Amino acid sequence: ECNEAGTQVHVAVDGAYAGLILISDLLKPHAKQAIEELKKAGVRKTVMLTGDAKNVADAVAKELNIDAVYSELLPADKVSKVEELLEHKKSKKKLAFVGDGINDAPALTTADIGIAIGAGTDVAIDAADVVLMKSRLSDVAAAIRLSHRTIRNIHENLFWAFFYNVIGIPLAAGIWYPLFGLKLILLRYMILQEIQGIKKLHIEKDL
Repeated sequence: ECNEAGTQVHVAVDGAYAGLILISDLLKPHAKQAIEELKKAGVRKTVMLTGDAKNVADAVAKELNIDAVYSELLPADKVSKVEELLEHKKSKKKLAFVGDGINDAPALTTADIGIAIGAGTDVAIDAADVVLMKSRLSDVAAAIRLSHRTIRNIHENLFWAFFYNVIGIPLAAGIWYPLFGLKLILLRYMILQEIQGIKKLHIEKDL
């Protein structure tokens, strides 16, 4: 019996049992760091949905410090699980699904935000809302941080636009002039404009 996680292939030679070969996928470089970066970026819970065997999925989830894992899932099962997670999440929270294969396409469209790995299949890329140009899992956290910065910039721009309009529109309408004693300044400005207009008229006549 082998305690390592993976697919076991038992081998017999001339009818006699010779042993087994353990086949398992290697984790992508920096995969654990990518999960840590996701949590630092504000992701409250990480969930792994996979069609792999339970022992393999559990071992990977433990090594990567993933909060929950659901294994031995068919494509339709992944969709059902995403729908279940959507039902149990808070209304203001968003559920993002990251995938790269044909089997992930239905779940990518079901989640609030579908994120496809750039090296994934065309079906997954077409089904996703966000496509990462490279195959680095750490880019998921980078995309989240970029979206946070973008929203913050939008809010700041809206604030300054509102502030400018609150000050500028009444100023243009002349509301602030009596309050701050700027009526004389406005009058001087109007006189200067008239003088400039008269000078321009004389120049044109001379020409």
